[in-house]
Amino acid sequence: MSHAACSSRWSARLKSGTRHRNRPCTAPQRGLVLLALLIALMLMSIALAGALDVWSLQVRREQEKQLLFAGDQYRQAILRYYRVGRAYPASVDDLLNDSRFPMPMHHLRQAYPDPVTGKNDWLFARQGDRFYGVSSSSEALTIKRAEFPRRYAEFENEQTYGGWKFIYLAPGLRSTTSSAASAAPDRPVMSINPQNGAGRRPSGLGPSVLR
Repeated sequence: MSHAACSSRWSARLKSGTRHRNRPCTAPQRGLVLLALLIALMLMSIALAGALDVWSLQVRREQEKQLLFAGDQYRQAILRYYRVGRAYPASVDDLLNDSRFPMPMHHLRQAYPDPVTGKNDWLFARQGDRFYGVSSSSEALTIKRAEFPRRYAEFENEQTYGGWKFIYLAPGLRSTTSSAASAAPDRPVMSINPQNGAGRRPSGLGPSVLR
């Protein structure tokens, strides 16, 4: 076989291979590729949704922990306020700065917002013009339904966060306030103490509410 003939045959094979490689995908092949992409997207969506659910659950559980902490801070502050003066506070100002005595006392470090709502929109359990407890204004369903501290054993099986009532009832007043404790608490009008300066916003309302 001559050199020219070999070269011609080799050139023909190369052209044939090039045409074969550049041949466009057939309709069934394109369909399979599209199906694979759709399946991959579906699996990614399912995985993302699962990750978001887990993240949301973790956020809710952390909010519950913070609610138990903040609510307990209010309850303990009310308890301390009552023990030193045998009276309930009229406002959150009283817990922050108890000026009934020559040496002011601070029963509450700060006006904690409701961790569930992110606002200072607590509901207050009242006795006349005084309040003896707080509860969340959120009606979201609770996750934690058991294993509460003994003093909050009544929180078990509460359906909403509003059912977690952080109250302190003095022993001699429990019988007279038991009906009030079960009633729906309201938002008290926070007093503005003239000693704190005119125009100061009530301590029960934080910056997040007034923005």
